[in-house]
Amino acid sequence: MEAAVRRTFASFKVRNFRLYYLGQGISLCGTWMQTIALSWLVLQLTHSGTQLGLVIACQFLPILLFGVWGGVIADRFHKRSILYITQSILGVLALILGLLVVTHMIHLWMVYLLAALLGSTMVVDTPTRQTFVMEMVGAGNLKNAVTLNSTLVNVARVVGPSIAGLLIATLGVGQCFLLNAASYVAVLIALHVMHANELHAAPPVPKEPGQVKAGLRYVLSEPRLRATLLMMFIVGTFAYEFPVILPLFATKTLHGQAATYSAMTAAMGLGAVIGGLYTAGRSIVQQRELIIVALLFGLSLLLTAAAPNRLSAYIILMLAGGLSVLFIAMGNSTLQLTSAAHMRGRVMALWSIAFLGTTPIGGPIIGSISDHSNPRVGLAVGGFSTFLAAILGVWAAKKRLPA
Repeated sequence: MEAAVRRTFASFKVRNFRLYYLGQGISLCGTWMQTIALSWLVLQLTHSGTQLGLVIACQFLPILLFGVWGGVIADRFHKRSILYITQSILGVLALILGLLVVTHMIHLWMVYLLAALLGSTMVVDTPTRQTFVMEMVGAGNLKNAVTLNSTLVNVARVVGPSIAGLLIATLGVGQCFLLNAASYVAVLIALHVMHANELHAAPPVPKEPGQVKAGLRYVLSEPRLRATLLMMFIVGTFAYEFPVILPLFATKTLHGQAATYSAMTAAMGLGAVIGGLYTAGRSIVQQRELIIVALLFGLSLLLTAAAPNRLSAYIILMLAGGLSVLFIAMGNSTLQLTSAAHMRGRVMALWSIAFLGTTPIGGPIIGSISDHSNPRVGLAVGGFSTFLAAILGVWAAKKRLPA
């Protein structure tokens, strides 16, 4: 038992990672509060699932369009320095959004603009954060650190929405944005007090022509990278649209309020925490296991779509949350450990595009399907798309497609 606990939390032996983990834990709670508040704000302003999908799509469109260049920046500069800048910008944008809401000056076009600015910052921030984990813990602890980081995201998914639901019901949506702005201070402090000499920093890649094309050619030449990214592209487009589908499922299908949506998000987070702790102590996974998890994740979404009431939905969403973190952690660590150090930023930028940048495609589609039929159908589309991703993942890995 003691040995299992040590394996599960092996990365905590690294001081820099402990500091980062603490700062991220505080910040991620704020991020999830903002995720809930943003969805609820758009529904308050528009009462439209399509508009909600478009706003969320606007936030992730920059990642789809410019994500690869964000990976080039992550490869070319020191990651700790990049994070100082991106995390500060994200905090300022949350502060502006909060002030606009609490002063009743907010309009829908402002939400679109701020969502686009948030997404533009994430173009650089996301691949930098992903690859910075490797610099803190080294290759030996990477999978453990990635999984613990995914688990932290989902602990925040439990805590953040719970606080958000309480704040929205008592003080209003704006307070969620203001608290999120304050939470970024914790990350900046953690970055400041790290020991730079203990980082496993990869040498910055010098500026050269064709670095984006080189990254794309590299991924296409590696079957395992290609298959994993293909699966994530499909799953990210249609299945990971929870900020769009869950508020609609909570209100239109189950006739709930903001607290219902928060509880659904928290249920997924609780399941993901359990799944993440299970995964953290395991060895490196094979492609076959990633495909099995994808199939099970799709099944959990179909079961959620068929849930007859709130209680059953909460229970099934816990299962979906556990399987989702398994899929993300397996895919993320596979890409980082398989890719070369000088390409890692660009590979993880493509992961960001597949996971987040596909939202501008899937968000409006799932929102529109839910508006014109039923949110249950939107969830079912996500489930069947995950089955398709697993099938194509098998095909791509076996066929060894030519670059």
